[in-house]
Amino acid sequence: MPDDLVVRPMRRDELDVLVDWAAAEGWNPGLNDAGVFWATDPDGFIAAEAAGELVGGGSTVSYDGRFGFMGFFIVAPHARGRGLGGRLWRHRRDALRARLAPGAPIGMDGVVPMQAFYARGGFASAGRDLRFAGTGAPGPTPPGLVDAREVPFDVLAAYDAVRFPAPRAAFLERWIHQPGARALAAPGRAGLRGYGVARPCRTGVKIGPLFAGHVDVADALLRGLAAHAPGEPVFLDVPEANPVAVDLARRHGMREVFECARMYLGPPPPLPVTEIYGVTTLELG
Repeated sequence: MPDDLVVRPMRRDELDVLVDWAAAEGWNPGLNDAGVFWATDPDGFIAAEAAGELVGGGSTVSYDGRFGFMGFFIVAPHARGRGLGGRLWRHRRDALRARLAPGAPIGMDGVVPMQAFYARGGFASAGRDLRFAGTGAPGPTPPGLVDAREVPFDVLAAYDAVRFPAPRAAFLERWIHQPGARALAAPGRAGLRGYGVARPCRTGVKIGPLFAGHVDVADALLRGLAAHAPGEPVFLDVPEANPVAVDLARRHGMREVFECARMYLGPPPPLPVTEIYGVTTLELG
């Protein structure tokens, strides 16, 4: 490990570099991810440099001090195998803990080869997230759905806050308004019955979040969002703890292509997992 290794706050332009590295690794980032992620928490990104060169980084985002999420952890290929990644990861964990309220949990999604390392760092698995891939089919917006941007934002944010570990209004407003995205919601008599977002990526679109109180609503949202990318790849990250969601993805002809473990440092947040049909993003939770 180089003696001149420096772990420091990231600059905005360096996040673009990390996104390009992620694309080269096959992570298929969203076209607007860097801008939305940075605006969510500009203090939530850590860089590592050696000999004046950027060699790694990752996100350490705080949601109002009540919940933290670590993601986008990547080291440049030529800098791997020297222990740099471990030092960077531990620094990110400790820096994020210092920004949170005492006892606030931290989440992350760990790929299979790294799960033992994360466990040694204090994280415990809360179940798998399974990535499903399919192909978008053209079609009209299913009945009962509206553009989520037409829903009063406070209603949408309140619905989202019950299905995510902490309020995230700043993120959500940018997420649904990002260029090229489709955001759909299912209004009901007593409030929302569900909503979802499809964002454009380097390849196809990723759907997330996909929240719904009933599988029929989730099915309509999935069809409406997938129709945003007819003939293109569509990806959905499904919590295995919701078997109805797994079955829904398979009924739509989607196949499992990747897995990771949702892991937490501290107690897992109490979430209505049966209403989570697709997680928002593996980078920010």
